[in-house]
This record gives sequence, structure tokens and C-alpha cells, in this order.
Amino acid sequence: MSTKDKVLHDLLRSGGEPVSGQQMADALGVSRTAIWKCIKELESEGYSIESVRKKGYVLHRRSDEITDVRLSPYLETERYGRIVHTYESCETTQMIAHDKAQLGADEGTLIVTDEQTAGRGRLMRPWSSPNGQGIWMSLIIRPNLSMKEAPQVTLVTAVAIVRALETVASIDPVIKWPNDLLVGGKKIAGILTEMQADPDQVQALIVGIGLNVHQQPSDFPDELKDEATSIAIETGETIERARLVAAIMNEMERFIDMYEKNGFEPIKLLWESYAVTTGQRIRATLVDEVIEGIARGISDDGLLQIEEDDGTIRSLYSADVTLQ
Repeated sequence: MSTKDKVLHDLLRSGGEPVSGQQMADALGVSRTAIWKCIKELESEGYSIESVRKKGYVLHRRSDEITDVRLSPYLETERYGRIVHTYESCETTQMIAHDKAQLGADEGTLIVTDEQTAGRGRLMRPWSSPNGQGIWMSLIIRPNLSMKEAPQVTLVTAVAIVRALETVASIDPVIKWPNDLLVGGKKIAGILTEMQADPDQVQALIVGIGLNVHQQPSDFPDELKDEATSIAIETGETIERARLVAAIMNEMERFIDMYEKNGFEPIKLLWESYAVTTGQRIRATLVDEVIEGIARGISDDGLLQIEEDDGTIRSLYSADVTLQ
């Protein structure tokens, strides 16, 4: 970490309180002039920093970049988000994460980009990922889970994102099985989980997350304006993307560790408490049929349970679900 990054780290951790330039200089083993030069560099990058006489430097406005330095003051994890690869633009973070996982990247390695030119969701559907407007990232997980247990990681991730949004953005999203988060009936986030595995063992899970943050209605393509929303639209506020990414990493590590140690049951209860579909009449579209009925929650394996009109319970591994 460079001297400038260490200065930024101290300013971020201060919570808006003055940080002594002399104390930073002594701690880092550099001169006060070196600290002053770092402050000026940070200001040139878009940070608003006030020099308070006899007290030090106060950070007022923060850059919205997502880097390891910006994440570290907010991280409470041991593994997740501790190694970060940041890109200005890429086709999709999933592709990069797959390559790095195959080359042995550590668990918790995070791939983040400001823009995806070929972002995708389930069934290869396109995902709008405009520059600097959202969180477009993929997390490499190497869980101690069986092949049968791996699919539930999508549901665990959904709970983690809900918790992070409640904390950082003060909004209350609901989960639509299997991988969407909604606010006011509109999508705010999506999850794409892909696996690298041997015939009998999970090697890595690549968890892709797309989360709309700063968009205004005019930023969405015409076909999405009635279907998508963002934190900015819902709250009228601007949040720091790095803080939200760190909150997601904190919740992800906590819930994945819980899943490995205690099984899916405790997380299942949380998931069902956030689910918009439970108890609702839904239509589930599969490749070769359409099923209608009442959603009765999920099984211990994360399968959607639908009670058809004749009382038959159907368990679905994957489907497109709409409320009726």
C-alpha cells in the first residue's frame, strides 16, 4: 500500500474527525511535506479534504471508486474482499473470475468493474451495467460444500445482500426466487452463481452480483424503465459504493460460514421471511411447461415449493416466476 493509500485509509477510518498530519507522518515514517503532497494528490482525484488549524485533515467528500483501499476501512472479514481486482471496463466480471479461479485465486477474491459491456444474468440474459452507476462484481468462493449443497449459495447470497442494503441504504428489498431482489416490485439486484467442479467435488463457486446504485429512470434502457429501480431512485440519496460492497462482503462471509457449520435451515428461515413469493399465487415457466399455484416456501435443498390447485406439491429447481 502506497503512502497516499495509507493516508486515505486513515482519513476514511476517522469518521469525519480531524486526523493529525504530524501523527500520520510519524506513524508512516515520512515528513509532514510528504503527507501534504498526498493530500493534494487525493484532492486532485476528487476528494474534498479540509485542513483544520491545529487539528489536522478532515475528509468531507469521498471518491466513489471501488478499490482495496476504499473497502478496507469497512471490511470485517478474514477472507472476502481482501484481494480485489478492479477494472474500468470489461465484458463481464464472471469471465475474469472464472479465469482467476482456474489459476488458483484465493477464496474471497473479488472482481469489480465500473462498467460491463456484455453483462449477463440467468439464461444468458443481458444485464445493463452502465459506467459508474452500480456495483458489478464477482466473488470467488471455495466452500466446504457438497455438489448438492452448492446451489443454495444463491439463496444465501440473496439474504446477505438484503441485510447489507438494510444497513447501508436503509431500504427493505424482498427476494423473488431464485435470484432477484425487488423494491416496490422492480428489480434492484440480481445474482448469478456458477460452479467449477470435478465430478464429485466443488472447486469454486463464482457468485456474480449486479446491483443498481446511482441510476435515475432515464439511465435505464426503455425496455427496463418499468421493471428496474436503483438505490438513488428509491431513497433520493447518494451512497458510497465501496461501503456497500464491503457490507455485502461482511454479510457474505458470515452467512457462508454459518451455512458450512450449521446447514441451510437457519438461513432458510431468514430467506423465507424476506421472500415476496411465499403465500402468493405464482406462475412458474419451465422449458416445457407452465405451473400455476401457491408458493409454499422452499425446501431444505432450496427448491421452490408450489401447491397446485389440486393440492399437488411441485418442487422446482429452476424457473421464471411471476406473481399473479
